[in-house]
Amino acid sequence: PESERLLKTVVRVQKQEDADLFYVPFFTTISFFLLEKQDCKALYRDALKWVTDQPAWNRSGGRDHIFPIHHPWSFKSVRKFVKKAIWLLPDMDSTGNWYKPGQVYLEKDLILPYVPNVDFCDAKCASDTAPKRSNLLFFRGRLKRNAGGKIRSKLGAELNGVEGVVIEEGTAGEKGKVAAQNGMRKSIFCLSPAGDTPSSARLFDAIVSGCIPVVVSDELELPFEGIIDYRKIALFISSSDAVQPGWLISYLRSITPAKIRDMQNNLVTYSRHFIYSSPAQPLGPEDLVWRMMAGKLVNIKLHTRRSQRVVKDSRSICTCECWRPNTTTSSPVSNP
Repeated sequence: PESERLLKTVVRVQKQEDADLFYVPFFTTISFFLLEKQDCKALYRDALKWVTDQPAWNRSGGRDHIFPIHHPWSFKSVRKFVKKAIWLLPDMDSTGNWYKPGQVYLEKDLILPYVPNVDFCDAKCASDTAPKRSNLLFFRGRLKRNAGGKIRSKLGAELNGVEGVVIEEGTAGEKGKVAAQNGMRKSIFCLSPAGDTPSSARLFDAIVSGCIPVVVSDELELPFEGIIDYRKIALFISSSDAVQPGWLISYLRSITPAKIRDMQNNLVTYSRHFIYSSPAQPLGPEDLVWRMMAGKLVNIKLHTRRSQRVVKDSRSICTCECWRPNTTTSSPVSNP
């Protein structure tokens, strides 16, 4: 209800012609996991037909429509029909393992944070746990992953048995959550390597736990990076550096206590950006989604209006798909 809403960055309208953006609340990932394959594809087709039959879709070609596609396999059978729309994604995966060329790019789509799987360590918690963080580096999760996640097994082999480092094979469920939460709250740094895709929910678990993320994922794109400066709360290490014998631990031990305290304090402040809530809070992830969307509006209207006036069979050289893949620098020491 409007009376209970705290966000002022977005206003819901009742007429299609009054809307700048159209959010399509069809949760493609839920369908993918809960339905049989053929039933899921049928539901995708039904949803696609309903949306593309709307006047609003036909006016813009879907450029101003927003779809939550927060799993790299979800909506796969009909993606080619909605590739001009805005996709809410876990990452871009520019390696080409999950998305076809031209389907996803930063100018069009938006990265969302995963829902943290551990409890928020607030200012009091951070103060209480600070002197108890006896582990230098912590990781709990699956060490064997596919595609980009192969770096995990290499890191596990390199860090195994190193003093001050805890590497554990993860388990699901409540026990796994408790073990991960306890480990993160006892550690200064938390390792966040790539999973099957460049992103990992572990990054957001570390942030809300007050544990400084050490990101080893060369192709990672981050949520709301137009608003948030992640260098204040995380370290970014190239894969080539991370697997060199002794390099990562030496680097972490070289970081000054003052730098660590600053980053830990920033984590408490920045955590609000990654905690979903109802009603949505100012500067929470829901708010930042719409702030980022507002920044896309001019470009969306440019391409929509251009498509409406370009005459049939005219030669077009304009494209908004020219984006550069993300790369992690190999010298994080100079600017961690």
